[in-house]
Amino acid sequence: MVHTYEVWVDIKECAEQLGNTFRNGTTRYEVDAESMQKATGLACDQARSDFPRGTEYDARVTRLLK
Repeated sequence: MVHTYEVWVDIKECAEQLGNTFRNGTTRYEVDAESMQKATGLACDQARSDFPRGTEYDARVTRLLK
């Protein structure tokens, strides 16, 4: 059975190519998936697509929406 999950992904981006300055941010996704683990993976994939300069992605499911 497919459910809709709210998933927040923390993203760490390198602000400069040669520097060690980083920018942190968080984005929210609503993901349709069969399990929390699949929802986490799909949200990370979407975050990688939306923020390709990211160096770290940390996803967490916060709510079951439906």
